[in-house]
Amino acid sequence: MVYLPNSIIFEEKQKMNDRFGTYFSKKIHLFLFYIIFAFSASSQEISTSSKFSFGKKNKATKIVYNDSIGYGFDFNTINQVILLKDSFTANSPVYFSIRLPEGNYQIELVLGSKKTASKTTVKSESRRLMLTDIVIAKNDEITKIITVNLRGSKINETTNIYLKDRELDDLNWDNKLTLEFLGTPAIKSIKITPIDQITTLFLAGDSTVTDQDLEPWASWGQYITSYFNSNVVIANYAYSGASLSSFKGGKRLEKILSLLKKGDYLLVEFGHNDEKQHGEGDGPWLNYTDLLSEFVTKTREKGGIPVLITPTQRRFFNTDGTLKPTHGDYPNAMRAVAKKLNVPLIDLTKMTTTLYESWGDIISRKAFVQYPAHTFPGQNEKLEDNTHFNSFGANEIALCIINGIKENHLDAAKNLAPNIPDYTPDEPNQFFKWNLPMSNRFETKKPDGN
Repeated sequence: MVYLPNSIIFEEKQKMNDRFGTYFSKKIHLFLFYIIFAFSASSQEISTSSKFSFGKKNKATKIVYNDSIGYGFDFNTINQVILLKDSFTANSPVYFSIRLPEGNYQIELVLGSKKTASKTTVKSESRRLMLTDIVIAKNDEITKIITVNLRGSKINETTNIYLKDRELDDLNWDNKLTLEFLGTPAIKSIKITPIDQITTLFLAGDSTVTDQDLEPWASWGQYITSYFNSNVVIANYAYSGASLSSFKGGKRLEKILSLLKKGDYLLVEFGHNDEKQHGEGDGPWLNYTDLLSEFVTKTREKGGIPVLITPTQRRFFNTDGTLKPTHGDYPNAMRAVAKKLNVPLIDLTKMTTTLYESWGDIISRKAFVQYPAHTFPGQNEKLEDNTHFNSFGANEIALCIINGIKENHLDAAKNLAPNIPDYTPDEPNQFFKWNLPMSNRFETKKPDGN
């Protein structure tokens, strides 16, 4: 059971600007949290700080998320919450959501409890990994700061990006910030503050990059989030089935460019779906090359830093234990564009070839969505995918990307989280050491594109 305080006040400090109208015009009594609005005299932008404190000492009632209140425990996980005197814990994944506008947010988490030891893993939005296995002894507490990008589909008053039907229910697009707590967490408080001046790494790509909303599917874009400190935020606009042309046609490049600031990055990985296009003008040395050049040029015009990433290999072994190339000339075409335009290149095709061959045919299966029937709820047939990763595989690919960022001496490397172990694809990690808790939302249907 979750209890909320009785009389914490939501207080308006002054009227909002025209963008938000007069939505809040009086004092409103709420449970659990307070929000204080402050305004910049010069920009008239709203700075919102929201704090949620948990524990029996707050004396009140449990709450389930609904839009009218704008916060609460979500996705039918309220009954999993165990209230302690100074925090809450749970023995299975718990979701807490807050309705917020699009933007970047700094989140301060106070973890720990006087009553119990804890081990906390935190994911945000569509299973972006933020913190892993934070172990805290009984009677101790730790404060952790993470940054989360909350996005919307709107570009301007008349234009929106195109969302596929399968994306409409994703947590990335539901107009609220969702935090998922896994393991045996102890959460004392959550403080959320908008943040504007932060380096953003925008991601453009396909199903191997996107935030996969449901288990057991995963991609490197939702695992790289845990390898940067709070001075960097990841804004992942990749989607399943995307090619360079569909990404641009769906106005996602336009959306990124509308937000991109000087010093921000655009990481671009395409190839899996581009190679399936066989119309006039298509091909690695035609439309693919032209579009890569356009992505690079437009990013630079905005003061951003483009980074090209050759496509991940598919798991397709020859009988001699080597990997069969399946991307044709697309990796070479990207390498040529990078050389011609002097763009940093992360050769993920080369790295994943080494990675899979280092594991071998059998062990490499552990990095992909390959599971016998009835492993997950509603899964009546075996899953055998040689393109899409599970969480273990996605994390390995993320480590390859981090390695590439270091090798290219990008300034973003200065904001990598401390104590990241050295990693090379020829000495990969092993699956039996991977123990990340799974989320409790599942889907057996493959992502678009394969």
